[in-house]
Amino acid sequence: MNALLALLIVGAGFWGWALLRDTSETTRASASGSRTVTATQGTVTRTVSADGAVASAATATATFTTSGTVTAIGVKVGQKVTSGALLARVDATDAKRDLELAQANLEAAEDALDRAEDAGTDTDNASNAVTEAELAVDEAEAAVAGTRLTAPMAGTVVAVNGTLGGSSSGTSTGTSTGTSNGSSSAGAGGFVDLADLTKLQITAAFSEADATELKEGQSATIVWNALQNAETTGAVVAVDPTATSENSVVTYGVTVSLPNPPDGAKPGQTVTVSVVTGSVENAVMVNSAAVTTIGNRHSVTVLDSAGKQEVRQVQVGLEGDDAAQITSGLASGERVVVPTSTTTSTTTGNFRGSGAGFPGGGGAPPGGGGNGGR
Repeated sequence: MNALLALLIVGAGFWGWALLRDTSETTRASASGSRTVTATQGTVTRTVSADGAVASAATATATFTTSGTVTAIGVKVGQKVTSGALLARVDATDAKRDLELAQANLEAAEDALDRAEDAGTDTDNASNAVTEAELAVDEAEAAVAGTRLTAPMAGTVVAVNGTLGGSSSGTSTGTSTGTSNGSSSAGAGGFVDLADLTKLQITAAFSEADATELKEGQSATIVWNALQNAETTGAVVAVDPTATSENSVVTYGVTVSLPNPPDGAKPGQTVTVSVVTGSVENAVMVNSAAVTTIGNRHSVTVLDSAGKQEVRQVQVGLEGDDAAQITSGLASGERVVVPTSTTTSTTTGNFRGSGAGFPGGGGAPPGGGGNGGR
C-alpha cells in the first residue's frame, strides 16, 4: 500500500513538472517568434514590374508600289539614310512603255475634242474620253515613279528583305511609329525596313492586374539584363487598350519612354521595367508584415516602454512594396510587434512505455531520479 502511494506521489510530481516545462517552452517560443520595428515617417512607394525589350520609337517599312524585277539595291543593313534617299530599283521598261501609250491616247482624245468643238457638235463624249485618258496618264506616271524605292524617313537600315534579280511586291509604302506587346521588330517586313536608332523606347507586357494601375506619365525604372550596372528612368507613354492572351495568361502591352538610354543600348535588348503606381510623402509608415488584415479591418500590436502589448485598430492608406502607410491609429516612433512565425512550438512530455522513464534531454522531475525502475 505504501509503495502504491509513493508511486502515485512520484507520478503527480512528474506531471506537474512536465506541465511547468511545457508552459516555459511555449513562452520562450512565443518570445522568440516575434520582433519589433519602429513606425517612421517617410515616403511609401508602390511599384509593378514586368520584362520588356528595347525598341525604336520610330520605324518604317519601304515597299515597291510597282511590281517588277529588282535591278538595283543601293543600301545595306546598318547604313544610315536620309528621307527620300534612293534605296532600290525595279525594271521600268514595261512601266515606261505603258506611260508612252497613255500619253499617246491622251493626245488622241484631245484632238478628238478639238474637232468636235470646231464642228459645233456634242462634245460630252469627247470630254469624257479626255478625262479618262488623263487619269490613265496619271496612273502610268505613278507606276514609273513606283519603280524607284525611296526612304519614307531618315534612319538606319535594319533589314533588306528583297534580293537582286528577285520580284518586288505591289503593296504600298507604310510608316509606323512605336511598337507594342513587347515586340522589337523594326517594321512589318517591307522590302527595306528602317528604324531611328536615336529614338528608343521600351515595350513590355504587364499582367492584367498590374496594368489596371498603369497610366500615362507614371515614372519607370529600366534595368538592362545584358549591360552591367545599366539603369535609367523613363515614363509610361501608352497602355494598349486591348489585351493579349497566350496560354491563358492575359497581358497588356505598355510603352515606356527612354529619354536617356545608357551606352550600348540597342533595339531587341531585354530589360526589367518597374513602374511607380503610387507614392505618398511624409507618411507614417510601418513594415507591411506588422499589419494584420482581416476583411477590410487592419490592426497592429503596439509595444509600450514597459513591454506591454496592445492590439490597436489602424487605417491603412497606400500599401507599398515594403511598407504600409498608416493614416490613423499609430504615431511615428511607436514600436510595433512583427511576428516572424505563424505557429508556436510546444514540447510535451511523453512516456515511451509503462515505467520506461522520462523524455530524454528534458532533465529529471523535482525530487526524482533520472530513470524509473528498470
